[in-house]
Amino acid sequence: MDSIHKYDMGVIGNCSFLAYINKTAEVKWMCLPRFDSSFLFGSLLDSEKGGEFSVKPVEKDFYTFQSYLKNTNILSTEFIVGDGKFRVTDFAPRFYQYDRYYRPLMFIRKIELLDGNPFITVRCEPVGSYGAFRPQIVAGSNHIRYLNFDTQVRLTTNIPLTYILNNQPFILNDTCYLAFTYGVPLEAPLESTAEDFLEKTNKYWVQWIKNTSIPNIFQDEIIRSALVLKLHQYEDTGAIIASGTTSMPEAPGAGRNWDYRYCWMRDSYYTLNAFNNLGHFDELEKYFLYIQNIILSERHKIKPMYTLAGTAVPKEKELDLEGYLGNKPVHLGNDAFRQEQNDIYGQVLASLLPLYIDRRLNYLSYRKSREVIYWLLNRIEETMELPDAGIWEFRNRMQENCYTFLFHWAGSKAAEKIAAHFTDGDLRSKAERLAARAAEKIEMCYRDDFRAYMQAIDNDNFDAATIHLVNMNYLDPSGDRAKEHLSALAGHLKTEDGLFYRYLHEDDFGKPETTFLVCAFWYAEALAVTGNINEAISIIERLLGYSNHLGLFSEDAGADGSQWGNFPQTYSHVGLMNAIYRIAARLDRPVFL
Repeated sequence: MDSIHKYDMGVIGNCSFLAYINKTAEVKWMCLPRFDSSFLFGSLLDSEKGGEFSVKPVEKDFYTFQSYLKNTNILSTEFIVGDGKFRVTDFAPRFYQYDRYYRPLMFIRKIELLDGNPFITVRCEPVGSYGAFRPQIVAGSNHIRYLNFDTQVRLTTNIPLTYILNNQPFILNDTCYLAFTYGVPLEAPLESTAEDFLEKTNKYWVQWIKNTSIPNIFQDEIIRSALVLKLHQYEDTGAIIASGTTSMPEAPGAGRNWDYRYCWMRDSYYTLNAFNNLGHFDELEKYFLYIQNIILSERHKIKPMYTLAGTAVPKEKELDLEGYLGNKPVHLGNDAFRQEQNDIYGQVLASLLPLYIDRRLNYLSYRKSREVIYWLLNRIEETMELPDAGIWEFRNRMQENCYTFLFHWAGSKAAEKIAAHFTDGDLRSKAERLAARAAEKIEMCYRDDFRAYMQAIDNDNFDAATIHLVNMNYLDPSGDRAKEHLSALAGHLKTEDGLFYRYLHEDDFGKPETTFLVCAFWYAEALAVTGNINEAISIIERLLGYSNHLGLFSEDAGADGSQWGNFPQTYSHVGLMNAIYRIAARLDRPVFL
């Protein structure tokens, strides 16, 4: 392993499932039928129990080059060996057909001869129930069936089945195809169907990017981040997960290993803002409908996170797996769903605002919406004086968090605008009163001796989340207090390379060992908001070095440039996009300059 740890994987998908493929074309992680289902291939977390789906040259000495097809989520891995060259193209079919998007539970691999006569081995050995069982294998005429799953699992291929079943090397002398299906098998000509699906899938992603609004700076990074964000939206319900992985450690041996395959309500504000910037309103509306269904089904409070179906997240349990690079525990489920995280009501309210005031969006009737808005405001009122676990989901402390009050304030201000839009005087009066009270609570977090806002009331801990006091214009970006606050945060939490720690005090696991990447993007955004454009751009340029070879960002970053935490992290990519859009807005100059 390199001294600087990077995730050597790309991710593909079709908004039904995800697959992670490393630089040597091994499928390291693939869960079916949903993002949060058991893996069928999971060597990322256990080399023995994780099964295998690989394409390998027999020669031990070889080079690879991995890249995405331009403006797509189609992954290419090119092998250079002593006796030739070949390319593996991996994709999940997605295209428009019969007035809907076709996105089957189908993973297609194309092995293409480029030069010479390379000798290769292809293995396909799925597992079930997080590696607890291996299926019975039955060979057909041109396919392999894997039995004892809840549905049909099949590999259809033009490679001689004997070679795959026996893990036997063979000479690659023509293009080979593998179609791995979960549920409905491929009942069509393999080669022509695979090529047709590849062409249509490529066309879909290229067109989707063409319909994306992007600024004149950092375009490649915006495009890749938009594609990552799109991949992590489960189209059936509109839910967007934090990441497709579980239990990737925040730092080696830290024990901070969490299941992120769920939808966090907190992320709604930032994610919907990103979709709004991108101009993808279908995704925005679908995500909101998912949120609305949750709100209307809850009678007391919103939980911090939900499954893809909008139901309760499973209780945390440890799986009997090796863990990534031996880092245990490996978790299924996330107990943070039990916590009091009161900022989410304001987060959701603020995220709803464009649906009411943006004339491009044709939203639901006010009668139905009024119930949602009043319910959220009432929850802000009920939780205004209560401590909570906060944005960082502390498991050993409850406090009156500044970040929570900020979103009480922002949610109430959003409700004011919605009330004005519908000329609802009662709603507006209630929202104004709550916004004023939230501001009072925020000011109780200010410390004259530090010239900064602390993490919580009666607390002297710095917290990167309070950067949003500037980004959300609670503080006047041109005022001294905003600049002093950012300066104090940078002095305590920023590294020389522009990375940011969430905080540096001890929590349930001790002091954080790695930085939280999105915090650095928040800081770059704040610099842009306060007019420090050149510094903001400089930090973004440095932060790009913390991506992997494909431009994908993790959750956490080490000071040495290493990647840690779940991967790719939608929060990080959303943070990057929102920062760049703020920078671009402040630049506001002709493209030729």
